[in-house]
Amino acid sequence: RRKGRLAEELVNSGHCELAASVRQKAETSSHRLHLHDLSQVPGCPERLSRKQKPGYVGTVLEAAAGEVIAEEAQYTPDHVAGPGTDVDPTQITFPGCICLKTPCLPGTCSCLRHGENYDDNSCLIDIGSEGKCAKPVFECNVLCQCSDHCRNRVVQQGLQFQLQVFKTDKKGWGLRTLEFIPKGRFVCEYAGEVLGYSEVQRRIQLQTIQDPNYIIAIREHVYNGQVIETFVDPSCIGNIGRFLNHSCEPNLLMIPVRIDSMVPKLALFAAKDILPEEELSYDYSGRFLNLMDSEDKERLDHGKIRKCCYCGAKSCAAFLPYDSSLYCPLEKPNIS
Repeated sequence: RRKGRLAEELVNSGHCELAASVRQKAETSSHRLHLHDLSQVPGCPERLSRKQKPGYVGTVLEAAAGEVIAEEAQYTPDHVAGPGTDVDPTQITFPGCICLKTPCLPGTCSCLRHGENYDDNSCLIDIGSEGKCAKPVFECNVLCQCSDHCRNRVVQQGLQFQLQVFKTDKKGWGLRTLEFIPKGRFVCEYAGEVLGYSEVQRRIQLQTIQDPNYIIAIREHVYNGQVIETFVDPSCIGNIGRFLNHSCEPNLLMIPVRIDSMVPKLALFAAKDILPEEELSYDYSGRFLNLMDSEDKERLDHGKIRKCCYCGAKSCAAFLPYDSSLYCPLEKPNIS
């Protein structure tokens, strides 16, 4: 019931803020990903050439020449329910619009009560420079009566650009584009298991400093200090978003986008024009400072938690972002 109240407030408030997103990745992840001769792996090209969304114009996800991705992780284009969560990401809970004979427009379409989300070129409108969105983003869903070609259907169309997984010098695997991507265009999702808070802490407590952490926490401020919090982990079940590295000057922004239910798609949009062969990256911290108590700071100063950042940006903070609330056995805050 509380989740329902928060959902209604988010829909009606017109305020959505990405408060913090935290993920750390080891310098290498050779224990999870291995290099092989592409020609020696039966069926490898077919396995790598998956479309993000079957039935839509997708893109080829391939490894750089001479490299192949042999993952332990199971591929999924969408979120799946993981341990500890009380929501099913695949459940359809939003009603559809009734725009059968007219285009979806603000004022008439229930999905656009806060205004349009995309322009005629499928570019996100009001893309914030600090990773914020001026309003919640809701796309038309499977129950909507509008066309599949409705302008308010972007993230659900899946990948539209050719991307490539490649081996970086110090950051393990990375993801780059083989095509020009205009500012504001949707690039990919960060999909995986949607977890409960206790399961997040359990998994993180089992990690060592050498282990990569793919868990991301999205906090959306709703009303009167209440927060909707979503945890996603693509370590075991996930999509190509798990290959994205951090940058202190990223070319992607993560925006929560809702389509069929209150569980948001963690959609990554181009924060600027991106050139071919350019590595794709986003800021793991969501560009918000993380507050730490004295004990956390002491542990950080001794280098027991934080990992070095190799993004190479002029404004590089030297270390990857860190959220102490996920690593320390704290009492769960008043969060839905």
